[in-house]
Amino acid sequence: MTPRISRREFLSAVAISSTASVLPRGAYSAAIEDAGAIPDISSHAPSLSWQDQGVLNLANSPYAKLHSVPVRAVTIEEGFWSKRRKTNVERSIPSMRLQLEQHGRMENFRRLVGKSSAEQQGPVFSDSDIYKWSESVGWALQSESFPELRGFADSMIREVVAVQEPSGYLNTYYQGERARERMLQHSQEVGHELYCLGHMLQAGVAYYRATGDSTLLDAGMRFVDKFVLPNYGPGPNQTPIISGHPEIEMALIELHRTTGKHQYVELAGYILEGDSRWKIDPKRIIYMFCGIPFTTRTKLEGHAVRAMYACCGAADYYLETGDAAYWKSLNVLWDDLIRRQMYITGGVGARSQWEAFGDSYELPNAQAYGESCAAIGNMMWNWRMLAASGEAKFTDVIERALYNGINSGMSLNGTTYCYRNPLAFDPASGDTIRNPWYDVTCCPPNLERTFASLPGYFYSTSKDGLYVHLYDNSRLEWHLEDGTPLSLRQQTKYPWDGDVALTLTPKKPSAFTLHVRIPGWARNAAIKVNGNPQTGVEAGEYFGIRRDWKPGDTVLLNFPMETEIIASNPRVVEDRGRVAVRRGPIIYCMEELDQSPGVALADASLTMSERLGKEFESEYKSDFLDGVVVLHHRGGVFETSSAEEALYSPATLTAPKLRPEDFTMIPYYVWANRQPSAMQVWTPYVRA
Repeated sequence: MTPRISRREFLSAVAISSTASVLPRGAYSAAIEDAGAIPDISSHAPSLSWQDQGVLNLANSPYAKLHSVPVRAVTIEEGFWSKRRKTNVERSIPSMRLQLEQHGRMENFRRLVGKSSAEQQGPVFSDSDIYKWSESVGWALQSESFPELRGFADSMIREVVAVQEPSGYLNTYYQGERARERMLQHSQEVGHELYCLGHMLQAGVAYYRATGDSTLLDAGMRFVDKFVLPNYGPGPNQTPIISGHPEIEMALIELHRTTGKHQYVELAGYILEGDSRWKIDPKRIIYMFCGIPFTTRTKLEGHAVRAMYACCGAADYYLETGDAAYWKSLNVLWDDLIRRQMYITGGVGARSQWEAFGDSYELPNAQAYGESCAAIGNMMWNWRMLAASGEAKFTDVIERALYNGINSGMSLNGTTYCYRNPLAFDPASGDTIRNPWYDVTCCPPNLERTFASLPGYFYSTSKDGLYVHLYDNSRLEWHLEDGTPLSLRQQTKYPWDGDVALTLTPKKPSAFTLHVRIPGWARNAAIKVNGNPQTGVEAGEYFGIRRDWKPGDTVLLNFPMETEIIASNPRVVEDRGRVAVRRGPIIYCMEELDQSPGVALADASLTMSERLGKEFESEYKSDFLDGVVVLHHRGGVFETSSAEEALYSPATLTAPKLRPEDFTMIPYYVWANRQPSAMQVWTPYVRA
């Protein structure tokens, strides 16, 4: 576990500069002038203006095959995601602001300037809750003005930057009585200082890209330029850095993409490499997923969110440097994720203890942790892998996580949240799975920023054309990389129906390639261009259509929405003898309250025949759970309840007798939105 020295020695020779930014002065910059000069990096202007930068600004990333489209360039029209996004801005983000106020998150800032007598409240990382909430507003403002939300965010940002010290330091937990503890080794390992800074930077970037106001970003840059870079790093007179909870790595690289300053990439690379001058408990290295060279990692382990965020930072580092060792390690870890560690919902993290990955194939159902933040981290990592490769296998994971393991994290009314997302549940445990508040409230604002930024994940540009990643009613108003203005309209009932109509309107006839994703589950997919069938369509690939495109050209996609019965690898012990059900991108579950009175899920079995999936009938119910397709199935239930049987009895070759029973299945993401009820994704089966 000893890090290689060569990279650290190389990085130690890098000259560290604290010159600042080309960003325009924010509306409230005067509030922080006492903390030091406003950053000025006029010699490092990025090529894209602030309003044209996407979720990731990949315009100048030399190893990005795909380039982001800004959130503002995509309008998600009435359909599946419009409901979630409307609820997000009308209920989730506003109600979370009130929760943050009620639980003292802003009091932590006010007390430092004499505006509150309250003691510090919340965990050590509480500042990050404010930053993630501000980031969600930033992305939301790219889709619509929302003046009330902006007013709240502007006020919050003013109060945040007002507590920044002249040194550049800003972290309410370590200001005042705990100042002596800041950036000690133990504090770096458990104190989340750099984690909070990372979220501050990401919030500043999002708010800047939405409004042109760099107030929060200026403060974050000052923290890096004046406090971190001169004092911490690989130099002989500098203190080592351990990220503790990876997050700062991807934030630093996005800061580089925003400002053009390359030393942020170099600092991220140093942190990803680890510093051998500090000895770290090997168990903590596993748990933190940092502290040793990232390129020595061969499997996912430790805290699931930390691991996902570390992979995001490493992928960002690859996109800027092309370091082949990073790309190799990222793919080794991705294979481990897909083959041994990911739930069928796209969730990750098997163990509640340490919120961690388990052993290979350790994927319990009722005990599954599946933290919402970890599923979001999974999506973020795969977005970066997609940008580097253009491979549809990464988009398939994005879709799986987004529709299932992420979407389940927020209630349909937008005011309660899942911290963990199990695949089986019994309310007799006394657990309440959805809550309006958690003292560790990382997941709610993380979900809010994800839904707010969602339009930025639908499309990408490349040197040869345009990529279509996700499907929903939407309109793209953007341009090709040669500057040709382009409009694209999607019309569909996806994910309930597999027909998608794309209408392209380039400003002038243009030759380029339209890459449309064929989901991995979409066998027998078909494509027509202006009514002409296309050949060579393969599931799990992008299908490239190269032609001279004219205004009004149409592409019709058909993804057969067949119900499919899924089996797990036999090494997943809890799922032996059980199956799950998928229709299109949606994973289904059974909730006990949808079944006949007296039917316990523990006694239920699905019936499988040679028809494999044709045993299910689908029905769209517009007035049920915000409008979903439910599945109906004729299965069986034990004639004698298993609760009446002895705990142990002699084994026989006679299977328990079943009586026929009609079951109803609902999408996993809508479970726990009514009264408490038992739920399961994986169900025993019998052959017809």
